[in-house]
Amino acid sequence: MSTPFPFTAVVGQDDLRLALLLNAVSPAVGGVLVRGEKGTAKSTAVRALSALLPRVDVVSGCRFSCDPGSPDPACPDGPHGPGAVETRAARMVELPVGASEDRLVGALDIERALAEGVKAFEPGLLADAHRGILYVDEVNLLHDHLVDLLLDAAAMGASYVEREGVSVRHAARFLLVGTMNPEEGELRPQLLDRFGLTVEVAASREPDQRVEVVRRRLAYDDDPAGFAARWAEEETAVRRRVVAARELLPSVRLGDGALRQIAATCAAFEVDGMRADIVMARTATALAAWAGRTDVLAEDVRQAALLALPHRRRRNPFDAPGLDEDKLDRTLEEFSGGSEDQDEGDDDPGPDGPGGGGGGRPSPEEGPSGGDAGARPEAGEDGEPQASGAGEQSPVRASEPFRTKMLSVPGLGEGAAGRRSRARTEHGRTIGARRPRGALTKLHLAATVRAAAPHQRARGRSGPGLVVRRDDLRQATREGREGNLVLFVVDASGSMAARQRMGAVKGAVLSLLLDAYQRRDKVGLVTFRGAAAEVALPPTSSVDAAAARLESLPTGGRTPLAAGLLKAHDVLRIERLRDPARRALVVVVTDGRATGGPEPVALAGRAARLFAADGTASVVVDCESGPVRLGLAGQLAGELGGTAVTLDELRADSIAGLVRDVQGTSRRAA
Repeated sequence: MSTPFPFTAVVGQDDLRLALLLNAVSPAVGGVLVRGEKGTAKSTAVRALSALLPRVDVVSGCRFSCDPGSPDPACPDGPHGPGAVETRAARMVELPVGASEDRLVGALDIERALAEGVKAFEPGLLADAHRGILYVDEVNLLHDHLVDLLLDAAAMGASYVEREGVSVRHAARFLLVGTMNPEEGELRPQLLDRFGLTVEVAASREPDQRVEVVRRRLAYDDDPAGFAARWAEEETAVRRRVVAARELLPSVRLGDGALRQIAATCAAFEVDGMRADIVMARTATALAAWAGRTDVLAEDVRQAALLALPHRRRRNPFDAPGLDEDKLDRTLEEFSGGSEDQDEGDDDPGPDGPGGGGGGRPSPEEGPSGGDAGARPEAGEDGEPQASGAGEQSPVRASEPFRTKMLSVPGLGEGAAGRRSRARTEHGRTIGARRPRGALTKLHLAATVRAAAPHQRARGRSGPGLVVRRDDLRQATREGREGNLVLFVVDASGSMAARQRMGAVKGAVLSLLLDAYQRRDKVGLVTFRGAAAEVALPPTSSVDAAAARLESLPTGGRTPLAAGLLKAHDVLRIERLRDPARRALVVVVTDGRATGGPEPVALAGRAARLFAADGTASVVVDCESGPVRLGLAGQLAGELGGTAVTLDELRADSIAGLVRDVQGTSRRAA
């Protein structure tokens, strides 16, 4: 077994270490979601935490880690009487991104259940993680239904597996830790709210601290055991402190004054529901126990707010998580009740000691969501965008997003689960049955009985039970919705900047991006202007990254429409090699004009016909305005084999209809 990197040797990352330790003290806090860029010790810190947890006593031979002092009465391996007890370290179980539902919750042997009435259950990762840590790296890349199952089990402390009326329940209480890189996509707000605490991590910009990180990592890689031995004393001290805090936790008093501060803070920041209040109360109590106190102070409430509220204020994917600390301090002071201890505690962000302290947050000027760092360039006094170079105009503001019509790819796909186009999926309405390929996951009971019925006499059936064999089993085929790759091809030429159209165009694209986020799509962005086209954003699950690129998009110059289409075609060709099951929807946002170079219109037509030949679904958002319209966008849609819609028709509340299916035959349509 490899030697993990010591928890106390992690440089900086005070908020991360504190949040993990608070969950070790009180698992009822609800877990930690660690958000941050790659290479910031997220995984290292989580893996190191397991060494600090106290050892656990388990019933010998129990696959579900039952506590000998209080065994689970519904344990599938029970009932447990007095017997052998073993002591082992708390487990840390990792859930891989590609895990199936059966791997997570466990699997029932359907064949034995039907033929013998036996609940033959194979435990999953939730059973392995009971009384330990369940670590989900890249939790934002998990399928939504797996995240739902995971968070439901964490909230209820139990896992339920049901297959055709046969059910198994077992205890599943664990410390849930998820890590994610926001550049690769966000969790939807409902799932964010289910994590107790969230921590933002970033690499230090201090040279001395970066030097120390490299020095410790190189020393660990050269001699892991020797490096761990040098930190053994600090590790032991933190382990003892965790045990002491756990023992003190039941004695901590959460007074009415602290409760009022918690309620007032949640109300002031307009968080939805009551989960934030409960999590803050549990976190503040754990903070007091970690500091060795039996009373919750204002400093505990403040630190709890910094850890429990930022992610709960995110309303849509374009909102940056964060908390106004000045507003937090004012709220705490207003509801302090004049307590001298509380007033003094406002200057202290958290307890001292290993993993203590809650500072280290960037100021608004340093963060991506504060100060002028993310401000949109303003238009000039005359309402026109300010020029930023020859033939180029600076970015303009986008108009307010709106709810769009649903654009879907025709046919029946088999891509990743989502909410846009029809597809064969693991979840949805049952439309038929087939022989299982590999392990059976969704039994089609009627089809299985029909397959087994003709053979009962030959198999010597003598009792009431049905004699079922492996060849009789039938897998249910289901139809649901898939997520697509929505590739935006945006005209940023001078013709689009005229008459203030670009603000409306950006607002429309933002609306489509928000729709793509809600439907679990991947998105990409190709822009064209001047003499060439560029991939502003390669296909990604991060729609907020696409929104940021769109926001900073300058306009001006000629309209190389053919170059934009060819660049988009190349992006799709590469993406098909990476993810062949995901079908594409190309959204071209343009007025249809093509200028620059010899025969620009003919070149654009030939480029568009490449998409039609591939069977790629497409839609052209016609941005032409004014009393005289040339209809060029409609002609382009015809060349693409797709559909043209105006900006007004794109709105869901327009009278043009409720749903528009994009024309074109999908390459992978059923």
